[in-house]
Amino acid sequence: MLSFEEKLAIMQSFPELERRDVSLGRVNFHYDGSTTDKKNVGYHFHPNGNGYVYAAGLDGAETDGKGFVNVRDYDEQGLKELVARSIRLLGGAAASGTPAAEAAANAATEANEERWRDGEGNELSLQFEDDTWYLFSGLNLEMAFETREEAEEYLADEGFVPAKN
Repeated sequence: MLSFEEKLAIMQSFPELERRDVSLGRVNFHYDGSTTDKKNVGYHFHPNGNGYVYAAGLDGAETDGKGFVNVRDYDEQGLKELVARSIRLLGGAAASGTPAAEAAANAATEANEERWRDGEGNELSLQFEDDTWYLFSGLNLEMAFETREEAEEYLADEGFVPAKN
């Protein structure tokens, strides 16, 4: 079993994560680059050995009702792999070793090209910028969304589908 300090060092080795000290000596690790509403990758790391990593939906991860895995008995490699998978799950290509800013820029560039069309031939552009998804009709801003899922749900409700290039 890793010590509390070793677990903190592993968590802090991910530049995408921000350490946040919380009550009773516990520490959370927040991921601002998440494309979902879920922002905590590491939750309630405690000197007693407990700590949790978000892993809802990851293959091989036994999670609690909130989607977290207790990493009390994880070794260094296992914890690093789980954290990297968690960051990727939340939309962070940076966990593969790419600096966070570069990964965000790459994602934004790719998203800037995404077009959606409805049955009448109307076209909208979905763009990711500054942690927000923007929907444009030409140069006019139509809507802004916190998550990609919200944007896609809105587009589907309005009869739009991804345009084939």
